[in-house]
Amino acid sequence: MKIVHGRADGAVTEARGATFTGTVWGDPVLPTTDGTTINSVTFTPGARTFWHHHEGGQILVVTAGTGWVCTHGETPQPLTVGDVVWVPPGEQHWHGAGPDSIMTHLATSLGTTTWLDEVSADEYGQAR
Repeated sequence: MKIVHGRADGAVTEARGATFTGTVWGDPVLPTTDGTTINSVTFTPGARTFWHHHEGGQILVVTAGTGWVCTHGETPQPLTVGDVVWVPPGEQHWHGAGPDSIMTHLATSLGTTTWLDEVSADEYGQAR
């Protein structure tokens, strides 16, 4: 057993940019262990991930604000505090804040993450 008080060893809040649209901040919760990565991620209004998928799936737990999650080819679904999302392995999706709210979620990613294209303004605009 390992207990981490506060933040992951040597963790720093970092701006995320290469695979996100808008301003996004990430805080590692634990160092990546056995292919599992856990981050607390805060999206400013309108910020979102690019399309992506995870080798072993992803669990999202919304801890602040409101936002959206969308599986490729489907309609974006609203998210609010307390919502828990299971994204199956290989499912292409994006997630982020609503246009008028921040959103923070705890993201547990299983295995490798594969990043794809940016979510277009039209795709994001369907989340209304």
